[in-house]
Amino acid sequence: MEDDEGMRGFFPASFGKKSKSQTPIESIHKATRRPPEPSDSHRQNPKPSTPDDDDDDTLIGPPPRPPPPPAEDEDEDEDDEPIIGPPRPSAASDIDGDEPHRIPLSNEIVLKGHTKVVSALAIDHSGSRLLSGSYDYTLRMYDFQGMNARLESFRQLEPSEGHQVRSISWSPSADRFLCVTGSAQAKIYDRDGLNLGEFIKGDMYIRDLKNTKGHITGLTCGEWHPKTKETILTSSEDGSLRIWDVNDFTSQKQVIKPKLARPGRVPVTTCAWDPQGNSLAGAIGDGSIQIWSIKPGWGSRPDIYLPNAHSDEISGLKFSSDGRILLSRSFDASLKVWDLRQMKTSLKSFEELPNHYAQTNVAFSPDEQLILTGTSVERDNTTGGLLCFFDRQKLEVVSKVGISPTCSVVQCAWHPKLNQIFATAGDKHQGGTHILYDPTLSTRGALVCVARAPRKKSIDDFQAEPVIHNPHALPLFRDQPSRKRQREKILKDPLKSHKPEAPMNGPGFGGRVGVTKGSLLTQYLLKQGGMIKETWMDEDPREAILKYADVAEKDPKFIAPAYADTQPKPVFAKSDSEDEEDK
Repeated sequence: MEDDEGMRGFFPASFGKKSKSQTPIESIHKATRRPPEPSDSHRQNPKPSTPDDDDDDTLIGPPPRPPPPPAEDEDEDEDDEPIIGPPRPSAASDIDGDEPHRIPLSNEIVLKGHTKVVSALAIDHSGSRLLSGSYDYTLRMYDFQGMNARLESFRQLEPSEGHQVRSISWSPSADRFLCVTGSAQAKIYDRDGLNLGEFIKGDMYIRDLKNTKGHITGLTCGEWHPKTKETILTSSEDGSLRIWDVNDFTSQKQVIKPKLARPGRVPVTTCAWDPQGNSLAGAIGDGSIQIWSIKPGWGSRPDIYLPNAHSDEISGLKFSSDGRILLSRSFDASLKVWDLRQMKTSLKSFEELPNHYAQTNVAFSPDEQLILTGTSVERDNTTGGLLCFFDRQKLEVVSKVGISPTCSVVQCAWHPKLNQIFATAGDKHQGGTHILYDPTLSTRGALVCVARAPRKKSIDDFQAEPVIHNPHALPLFRDQPSRKRQREKILKDPLKSHKPEAPMNGPGFGGRVGVTKGSLLTQYLLKQGGMIKETWMDEDPREAILKYADVAEKDPKFIAPAYADTQPKPVFAKSDSEDEEDK
């Protein structure tokens, strides 16, 4: 028996292909679970305690309704046996409207890759692709269906070299997207990132903006028409809004000049379509909000003009789906809710929401019962970047969720099909897109890519570096010869190195200073032949001048005859050499 047991160890325990060991989905979601936060950060307005509140602490939003009668039977079934397979759908999906709205905040993943703050965000309508633009001049494309747990982008673009990406918008059919940068020209890309064209730039020397073919300064915002896939809207720092046709990149369809309190050029900081595309809104740099209705014969005169809506520039506008509510986000650390039927005063103004980025937006939840926006990090504040939720009906704070302790939250969105919250954050050194989800409430999106493990490297992925046995056979692989010695030899040659002539010492000749007494060949030959006698080197200057005194006295030509009668007799000093001899 002992020999049989010893031999049994050399044989496999089973035959056939072994199944790969997979990480349970529960452990994957446990790794991405957000750390618990203090209860006061989630609930700014505590309600009186009820039995329902004690049972479920994660409910945020309106007060819960009484549970349906069959809930007791479901609780008894859950205690019998452990559930095998995917998690059961929540009760909220079985009964529409009977459960309070839940915010998917239990888990979080971060899409990294940018080196500066992420200033633009766009998710297509199906929720399969995500676009993010940053201040590092790049745009990254993410595909949830093809992305694994490494969360890497499949394509990176630089729309305009040296210009920040400020806005991204998908077309209604999600086959193209609009990219707005700090340049004066917006670009259109297809779904895979291929550049389809860019709109024309206007003439900056034409003062009337209606006569230019395009924007003349940097763009601030852009949005695709929600219904028509050939129409887009852009706003610029030149103080105009323009409507374009994506089939014609050479000219715009309409130019809108906002109403100003005083003449000049005031930038348009942001713009937005209403969900039906019947009107558009623009935020002006002086803090005003203007709304135009799209109708036959409409022009630049706004239908709704709201001066001094904010005390500072406005960074984001958002219409509600019913066309009654308008949200505005500003640099004055406020979020205001406006009723389009009564625009004299705002319904509510939420204060103490710091904002330091011109792309900070405001968004609705899928059922439009909640309003969400991000906050920026301040120097003296230790709370970090927050994602704030507000109740639309009660106009009160529901929750403030911490996204990053050091980075500001700029863009945010709540996708209706995925039921996942997207928030972009960053600073001068890093940037990323945070995705908040709940495995029991959310579908697809982050759930797909988190559960997909990276593919292991196989033997087919190995690429051997080619070995060149004769590296000098082709000029491509030949090393360049060293030219150090050749350069040293050229430097020693005064002609090849173009060495300038050194200055000469001693007296010269013919206007040139030097011992050679002239560099001309003729002068040299005359000197050698004795035809040029240089005796002035040995003569006394005084004697050389006085030898012409007798000739000038006997034959005066110019000045001397005119002063002959009055000219005094010159008296010359004696030579120094004679004085020295006398001494």
